[in-house]
Amino acid sequence: MTAQLIDLQPDNSTLLEESIAGLKANPRRLPCKYFYDAEGARLFEQICELPEYYPTRTEIGILKRFLPEMARLIGPRARVVEYGSGEGLKIRLLLDALQTPAAYTAIDISREQLRLAASQLSRDYPEVDIQPVCADYSSALDLPQPHHAFERTVVFFPGSTIGNFAPAEAVAMMRRFAALARQGQQPGGLLIGVDLKKSRQRIEAAYNDALGLTAKFNLNLLRRLNREVGANFQLDYWQHRAFWNERQGAIEMHLVSQREQVVHINGDSFSFTAGDSVHTENSFKYTPEEFIALAAEAGFRSAGVWTDDESLFSVHYLTL
Repeated sequence: MTAQLIDLQPDNSTLLEESIAGLKANPRRLPCKYFYDAEGARLFEQICELPEYYPTRTEIGILKRFLPEMARLIGPRARVVEYGSGEGLKIRLLLDALQTPAAYTAIDISREQLRLAASQLSRDYPEVDIQPVCADYSSALDLPQPHHAFERTVVFFPGSTIGNFAPAEAVAMMRRFAALARQGQQPGGLLIGVDLKKSRQRIEAAYNDALGLTAKFNLNLLRRLNREVGANFQLDYWQHRAFWNERQGAIEMHLVSQREQVVHINGDSFSFTAGDSVHTENSFKYTPEEFIALAAEAGFRSAGVWTDDESLFSVHYLTL
């Protein structure tokens, strides 16, 4: 069955409104969900292969090592819903491990990457009902019901993306996951990747790579605003900055103005002096115990936690 893309991608008016609102806020910010245009998605794939960027390869190592155990906990005939599906690498590992998976709903904001990944998955897993949904998943979504009967719904949220949400926002997000996990003949669960707290040096190196790909990824957000909503950011006037905020327990990413300048967007003007920053992303890190307590606020309990030998990263399976 050919996967039919459901296109709920926000239009440029949403990008414009949210960007202007963020630049008028104090402190100034831009939504990290807009990193992922086609170029941003391509850059992020390259970042995931960098030696400094441990999360992707470490999580994949955990999945390859422990997926048989995870699959036993999930059970047969599962419907899997993945938020932020990307290029579709990790879902292949999960689908291969599960017993007769019934359906897979892939949700991502990058349309072309999603279309390609879904097409390849439909070809390689013809027995699975593949449903790609292009959407901003940071707000509630009405997802399509699978054509195939399924036992339970399992939400798959790898990549430590939950860390992009402040703790209260993460709880709200997981409450939506809990509502989704109640769909099916049996209660389902949440399989989620969570980056762990570690040394400042190790964390900051992952977001300040020697090749400068993370800097390009961050700056590409300004390039997108120039192209899609008529902004006039001069990229040479901005610099990437990422640092560990010990008190918050999060890495912060910023774009820092290198000089006095005025940026125009759709009739609005924004003045910056040298050193002014625009906050583009957080990535919160947790201990396993901290995250289990956070998930409990959303109605989940821990059914399994797996980490690598260096305790850099964790994968949790949570049930209702």
